[in-house]
Amino acid sequence: MKARIPNAPSQGNMMKQIQKMQEDMQKMQEEVEASEFTSSVGGGAVEVTVNGSHEVLAIKMQPEVVDPEDIEMLEDLLISALNESIKKANDAMEQGMEKAKGGLSIPGLF
Repeated sequence: MKARIPNAPSQGNMMKQIQKMQEDMQKMQEEVEASEFTSSVGGGAVEVTVNGSHEVLAIKMQPEVVDPEDIEMLEDLLISALNESIKKANDAMEQGMEKAKGGLSIPGLF
């Protein structure tokens, strides 16, 4: 005789919940990938915009940062702005996936 656990979700219901979660995660991923993330560094001297797929969409620079005598500063500003924009995109993806999972944790999957 099998013991029954009261209020235990059936395998069918569990599969439906997992399928819905996968659909929600896919939708969230598409939304984040279509979003734009902008970072400004150097007091607004350099601004970089990337999308959720980490593709650079725009780079804006104030004329005063284009100094042929100090290329290193411009390179550092660009790297900083790019990294910050990519971090924003990654953070948005992580937050979106956590929201889509609804707190569900399955060891080995997520």
